[in-house]
Parts: sequence; C-alpha cells; structure tokens
Amino acid sequence: MKDVLVSIGLPVRNGAGRMAEAVRSILGQDHPNLELVISDNASTDDTEEVCRELARQDGRVVYHRQPRNVGVVGNFVEVLKRSRGEFFRWTGDDDLLEPDCVSQALEPYRHDDRLIIVTAETSYTAQDGSVHQPSYAGTGMLSDDPVDRLTELWETVTTEHHGLDPLYGLMRRAAIIEIPRPVMIREDEVYATMLALAGPWGHVPKILAHRNLRERRLTGIARTLGVPAWTAHFATTLQFRAMYGALRTVDLTPEQRRRARALLLRIYGRRQQQMLAHRSRKLVKLAVGRAK
Repeated sequence: MKDVLVSIGLPVRNGAGRMAEAVRSILGQDHPNLELVISDNASTDDTEEVCRELARQDGRVVYHRQPRNVGVVGNFVEVLKRSRGEFFRWTGDDDLLEPDCVSQALEPYRHDDRLIIVTAETSYTAQDGSVHQPSYAGTGMLSDDPVDRLTELWETVTTEHHGLDPLYGLMRRAAIIEIPRPVMIREDEVYATMLALAGPWGHVPKILAHRNLRERRLTGIARTLGVPAWTAHFATTLQFRAMYGALRTVDLTPEQRRRARALLLRIYGRRQQQMLAHRSRKLVKLAVGRAK
C-alpha cells in the first residue's frame, strides 16, 4: 500500500511554540505518499507564520487559516473535510508519531477490506510527567455484529480508559466522512460509539504514537468547546442520550437494538454510580476538613 495517499489532519490554535516536533514526526513518516493538512483556527500568535513557512519548505503541507474561531470540534472536522487521502488520521499539535506509525497502521487494511479504522497502542504522558502505556489484546472490534463491537468498546473503555482510542486511529476516509462529530462534553466517546456501530476495527499491538494528557474539569471543557456551562452538570445523561439516539442511525435487527439499549443503560448506570461515589468522597473530605 505504498502508493496510497494518507492524510494527517492537524487542527491547531495558538500552537506556534509547541507544534514543531509534532510536524517533524509527521513529515518524518516512512510512508512515501503523505499529506499534512493544517487548519489554523484563527490563531493570535505566530502560528500562521510558522505554518506558511512549513508549507513553503515542504510541498506535502497544506495550510488553511480560519478567518474566525470555528471551535475545537469544528476545526477537527475542517482538516478531515480538506484532506484528499484514501486514509486519514487526526493528530494533536503536541503529539508525536513513531516513524512507522502510518505504514504499520496500513498493514491490517492489506488483509481485511472490512476495516474502517485501525487503532494502535499509544503512550500517554500526564501533567505530572508520569507515563501510562495501556494495551489492548481483544478481538471483539473485528466482529461483523455492530453490537458486539459496541460491547467490546465499552467494556474496554470502562476497564482501561485509553485501551482503545479510535479518534487517533488511521481511518478509511470514505467510511467515516459522513459520521458527524457532535459538539458536546465527552463528544469523543459519543463519536467512538458511532464509529463502533459503523464497521469493524483493526488494531496494531505496538506503540505508534505519544500523546500528552491534560486534566480539566468539565466546566473548563465546556468553555473550551463553547457549549453552555450547565451541560457540565448533566454531562453523563446528555452523553448517553446522544449515544442512545445514535442507535437509530444504523440498521439493527430488533434483537440487536434490544442488546444495544441494554448495554448503554448498564454502562450509564455504572457511570452514575461512579459519579455518586466520587461526589460522596469529596463531601467526606470537605466535612473532615471543616471539622479540623
């Protein structure tokens, strides 16, 4: 698959001081047919100058500047729409890709034309500098049954949060271009649910990317996404309502629909229990602190 065009989408806003290494890791891929699509979300720093220089130096770089802030999700969608490759991958402006990230992720497609996404192991660095390297060894995402895939996804997510990260997998562009990315808190999990329903996934059991994690409160995420602050207080309910609605967008048998609804209700209940337990611990700490 050396001749196939692969697009890497890099959405950025005010990333002039942190995107150099990410770009080097993209342009340093061993896959020969590559384009880097950068969407600059109306940056107010030197991002435009940096990106225009990159495009001048390397013809594989396609740069577009948004005239106004289109939002975080809108900018992710923009790089996908502007890409031309048969395969597509998002990357963050401070992520790093291994030199064989693209070529390794293309391999499963050679052997299975059902696949719409190939995920891979990723190394995550937290704000305190600690490194987490989750692994996935399941095969459920290869199932032809969309509910089997949905079950595998959520069993993995609830036991190992970053065990599967389809948003940073290599996607078959034609298969995912029409799947919407909602603008809401936890939109990544809603989008992952839609992707699980859409088709089988492959996986490469090797670390092909490195990402930095930023811990943020839900209210801060709401501000970043540009959604109403009140949605932070109902994030879980709104998330599962959106996922429940996604079931109506796919062709399921009555039995599959029943299984899918039961799964989402079970996971929703588990999330609510976790949230209540978290709040209880916070209240206990607060009460103990006041008693001292």
